[in-house]
Amino acid sequence: MTAMSASVVLARHPDRLLPAEPGVRAIARRLYDSVRDLPILSPHGHVDASLLADDSPFPDPAALLVTPDHYVTRLLHASGVPLHDLGVGRGRLPDEESRTVWRRVCAHWQVFRGTPVRYWLEAELAEVFGVEERPSAKNADAIYDQIAACLTRDTHRPRALFDRFGIEVLATTDDPCDDLAAHARLAADPTFAGRVLPAFRPDRYLEAARCGWAAAVARLGEVAGVDTGSYGGWVRAMERRRAYFIEHGATSTDHSHDDVGTEPLAAAEAERLYRAALTGDVTQAEGVALRRHMLLEMGRMSCDDGLVMMLHPAVRRGHHGPTLAVHGPDTGHDIPVRVEFTDALRPLLERFGTHTNLRLVLFTLDETTYSRELAPLAGFYPSVYLGAPWWFLDAPDAVLRFRAAVTETAGFTRTAGFVDDARGFCSIPVRHDMSRRLDSGFLARLVAEHRLDEDEAFEIVADLVASRPREVFRL
Repeated sequence: MTAMSASVVLARHPDRLLPAEPGVRAIARRLYDSVRDLPILSPHGHVDASLLADDSPFPDPAALLVTPDHYVTRLLHASGVPLHDLGVGRGRLPDEESRTVWRRVCAHWQVFRGTPVRYWLEAELAEVFGVEERPSAKNADAIYDQIAACLTRDTHRPRALFDRFGIEVLATTDDPCDDLAAHARLAADPTFAGRVLPAFRPDRYLEAARCGWAAAVARLGEVAGVDTGSYGGWVRAMERRRAYFIEHGATSTDHSHDDVGTEPLAAAEAERLYRAALTGDVTQAEGVALRRHMLLEMGRMSCDDGLVMMLHPAVRRGHHGPTLAVHGPDTGHDIPVRVEFTDALRPLLERFGTHTNLRLVLFTLDETTYSRELAPLAGFYPSVYLGAPWWFLDAPDAVLRFRAAVTETAGFTRTAGFVDDARGFCSIPVRHDMSRRLDSGFLARLVAEHRLDEDEAFEIVADLVASRPREVFRL
């Protein structure tokens, strides 16, 4: 008996995530079948555009499925596996070390039970690489070899998988100083039919009290061709880089700060604080005040240039300083905190909330805000849309809680469709499929309870998959 044959078969039930009650499940199945094969619109994620521009083979199973994905590594770290032993932040690993990383994942497979990570990984293994056995310490090497063999084939190169996954639009997340060369190469390549769009992520250029801010702003001015020695130059540099991103296909900006405060400063005070920040002579509170003022300016810029403004606040990034120092950011120790939207966004919404050119998409990691703040905001302001649950909340039960909390106040049309926020390329189709199944199940319950007609449910589920993201994110 081989190691593979001794293992347990992966459970991939065709009705996974659909409601358990037979009558409701039948409705959900019909709804899901109507959208399961629609193209993927991914308006926010973290896949590097050079992956598709270069179209080089993926190096190995661990580099593809483990080391870049903090969803995977954080739970293993919590279970006693050091991030170093998972290859985090170490670049390309020799084959034997990569194999050892994979062995550690398989030996700890039980820590993923009940999590969306388990759901995504199993779907990737089964649907992308044809793995039929549940990973374990016994079959780790056999599964590694099976995936590695797939990665040598043209069918599993990035562009081939992009087409196989049915991705129509993929948005990346990019620094304002990025030259977007990879995006330009893809746009000019007649052999590539997909759309890969940059997204403007200016966070570090707005945090004036943080170490390195002055140097970053100087670089921003250099790239934009603007003197950033004054507050006005800072604003003009941002406007020019936004315009550059738009020329390269961007439709959105992406902002993630500790809060979403947008309180304005008087012109003289903004100038004073900005010049003080350039010399490092600002307090933390003054830096926050300047950032909040500039976030308000970003709203004004979106009204002018049409870039959709995404806000996903309230994460304590780099929660564990020693890990941050060794492994860098985005390595699994960013932790959610409470957030307030109603008063924080009021200055921006007072000015621009009814502006016809503004699209403001609000995300949160704080579920307590769904029905109390977010749904009422989206239920009044024509510029405000609710982003899908993401990160810690991009899980089956959390997605259903979101729908239950916001639908009665904001309906479906005030939501923005699904956002996968993916770092692992092969998880993109799995995450979108999960969303389609969950929305089909939620709608099926409304139909079964005679709160919605079935023909309306078919319209809604198609709208959530295709029309909402296309309209809201201007795709």
